[in-house]
Amino acid sequence: MTALPLPRRVRRTLLVGALCTGAAAGLAGCGGDDPDAGTNGVGKLAPAAIQSRTVKAAQGAQTVHLAGTVVSGGRTYKLDMRLRGDGGSGSVTSGASTFRLLRVGEHLYLKAGADFWTHSDDAGNGPGDGAAAQKLDGKYVKVPAGDPAYKRLSTFTDKDVLLDGLLTLHGALKKGDHGTSGGTRTIQLTGDEGAGGTLDVSLEGTAYPVRLERAGGAGTLRLTDWGHDFTLTEPKSTETVDYGRALPTS
Repeated sequence: MTALPLPRRVRRTLLVGALCTGAAAGLAGCGGDDPDAGTNGVGKLAPAAIQSRTVKAAQGAQTVHLAGTVVSGGRTYKLDMRLRGDGGSGSVTSGASTFRLLRVGEHLYLKAGADFWTHSDDAGNGPGDGAAAQKLDGKYVKVPAGDPAYKRLSTFTDKDVLLDGLLTLHGALKKGDHGTSGGTRTIQLTGDEGAGGTLDVSLEGTAYPVRLERAGGAGTLRLTDWGHDFTLTEPKSTETVDYGRALPTS
């Protein structure tokens, strides 16, 4: 007996049913979109729970690479810092001045070109003359712990202090849209509907914060390389020079 061909409508229904099983389950067209399918599940949590999870993840990570801008005290700082629990290294740009910071334990070093020190002299607190600026050019200057600049500069190298201040959202928390940041699937968390800051949290692997827009337009930062270890090494004696007076505070 010859089997009759199935009607086209029936064949299509069976085909769609087969595709919506196994590895294809959960994809668009298979019973509705689920933006949290295949994720770490953070997107399904309440806003406060998402914030708690991501702050805990950030505090528990040994390292992070932080890059972007921070507006503080009327100044805009461009940061590119690699941080870990016992210190950090990277560059800070403020206005026309760029300098590098290195902190190993309690020892903090600043390195900049002659132009940086010359500009500091224009403010009345620099090395004193062009010859002194050339002496400091490209050298690590150890910042004394008692120097007024130590606390301000070391903040840029302190993972816990920096993140505690940056990851705080202000106002009522709400979940925003699902999206991507640097190729990573994310869920957005907002404070005061965005006016209090916006935080993109990873939906892949650990729920790390990956992008932050600070409240009041106070800067935007990307946070990457969570847990990627690196080494901090004290500069050699041939790479350092004694400043001999209080460092510039401007």
